[in-house]
Amino acid sequence: MLSRLCLLLTLLSFLPISRAFATEFGEIVTVAGTGDKELGKMEGPVDEVNIGQTFGVLIGPDGALYVTEVENHRVLRVDLKTRQVTTVAGNGTKGYSGDGGPATEAQLNEPYEVRFAKNGDMYFVEMQNHLIRKVDAKTGTISTVAGTGKPGYSGDGGPALKAQFNRPHSIVLTEDDSTLYVADIQNHRIRAIDLKTGVIQSIAGNGEKKLPIDGETTVGKSMVGPRALYLDGNDLWIALREGHSVWRLDLKTGIVHHVACSGKQGYSGDGGSAKEATMNGPKGIVKAPNGNLYVVDTENQAIREIDVKNDRIRTVAGIGPKGRGYSGDNGPATKAKMDRPHGIGVGADNALYIGDTNNHRVRKVVPVTE
Repeated sequence: MLSRLCLLLTLLSFLPISRAFATEFGEIVTVAGTGDKELGKMEGPVDEVNIGQTFGVLIGPDGALYVTEVENHRVLRVDLKTRQVTTVAGNGTKGYSGDGGPATEAQLNEPYEVRFAKNGDMYFVEMQNHLIRKVDAKTGTISTVAGTGKPGYSGDGGPALKAQFNRPHSIVLTEDDSTLYVADIQNHRIRAIDLKTGVIQSIAGNGEKKLPIDGETTVGKSMVGPRALYLDGNDLWIALREGHSVWRLDLKTGIVHHVACSGKQGYSGDGGSAKEATMNGPKGIVKAPNGNLYVVDTENQAIREIDVKNDRIRTVAGIGPKGRGYSGDNGPATKAKMDRPHGIGVGADNALYIGDTNNHRVRKVVPVTE
């Protein structure tokens, strides 16, 4: 009996780890970007428009892919059906101008992430301008909704337009568009803006560079380097850049829960406990229709999948820290090279879209259909 049990355990050890996960992934392909970063065409086919330093990627309400371009300070729209790119914000030059006029004539300074309200209004964060701006869906007019444009920390309890941020990186909107959450990374805080009253508050972090405490509230307590946010109902999912870990903040109770990675810098744990694994400088996070989280493990050149219910982690794209570069298109995603990816988005079919930043491309990881 013992020998049969040992044989069974041995055979199970050879089964693919990925079978514990809801979705299998196959090839990786490039869907936008030429690999060149210089400012070129403002619109045209995906293989002719340069996208320098792709960061945030998001499937918008119209089914198009929206990309924030850091190198050339634009927000781009990629029609995935016609494979055409258009500029929807930014004139391609660095600065801060244009409020009250057409978004395509405005100057931006390193837009990082983009989100949409139900009415189609587009919000995005400008890291180097230390503020958040909005493009009106009906008029195409751009305006600033939060931040003074000067780095610092101030304003809680008052108007968001008079508040100071320090390198804000990530934003999310509530389902009813009443609140905008901001990852104020250099201030080591998460801040909430009431879009009806315009008032801003800190809901997590106190400026200390320490990990949060599992099972405790977050107001006035440490939250080191909140880099990426994703909102699903009352669950605010958080990737900590300097904290090398993933957390869930219950917005009803204000209590934070440890989800994945120990907080130590590294690359380990695939196939095992997500909470005991390590990552290195995560900078993007999304929850997919299959229920799992996908995290951009930037300094490891990898995309990690977290099965929250079963406490499991695996790599679904990239070959790890030694895999920095560009290779692998039309082949297995787990054998591809990337170069400091940042943003991640997901389609209704669970396809992953990756801002492969220093390769100046958006790449797609295709789910396997049986």
